[in-house]
Amino acid sequence: MKYPTRNMEIGILRKICLVGGLTITLAACAQTTDVATRPSAPAVDPTLQAMYGTVQDGDETIPAVDVSKMDPRNVRQLVNYRTSYPPGTIVVDPYARFLYLVMEGDKAMRYGVGVAKAGLEFQGEGDIKRKARWPGWVPTPSMIEREPDRYGPLAQGMEGGIDNPLGARALYLYKDGKDTLYRVHGTNEAWSIGKSVSSGCIRLLNQDIIDLHSRVPEGSKMVVLTAEESGKGEF
Repeated sequence: MKYPTRNMEIGILRKICLVGGLTITLAACAQTTDVATRPSAPAVDPTLQAMYGTVQDGDETIPAVDVSKMDPRNVRQLVNYRTSYPPGTIVVDPYARFLYLVMEGDKAMRYGVGVAKAGLEFQGEGDIKRKARWPGWVPTPSMIEREPDRYGPLAQGMEGGIDNPLGARALYLYKDGKDTLYRVHGTNEAWSIGKSVSSGCIRLLNQDIIDLHSRVPEGSKMVVLTAEESGKGEF
């Protein structure tokens, strides 16, 4: 058996070191490339962040909305909108999950909304006869009947505030002079916007209901569209 000489051993060691060094170099390159090509988090539009930032409203603090998690379609925005209803009319499309405030020049301010569960919807026309800031809330008899464990303890009502389910503002819809018990109101539950979750009302993010409340005077007309009317108007 022929044993390697010292010169042969040195040559073998050099080859091992060369291969090992190449492996380390390639691994380092691969790691560097992975870090360099890793996608960064999308930048948040500062205007959008300001629109949905923290709001100090009297004694109440409205928390900021994480706009990076918002569906862009639900962001408050001016859209092209053609309708026979006059400027100042609120048009609710519960099937598209949008509320439109009709404006001049075939425009509307559009808000993403959460809507009623199936079977609890109001349809038709009415008037905003009352507006409220940080409204109190009392569950309706039908709500207590449907979910007594949840709403029974609140039968005497709940004062307005950040934990109140009506949020920062509310618009109250009347029809033929009578309260329909249908409300457009605020919510802190950003996840519910664009979904069918409420007990009959229309909910907007608190930042959006404050904006809508400031634009809409008492006496304004409100229309809730049917399924056949849904999706029409935008162009």
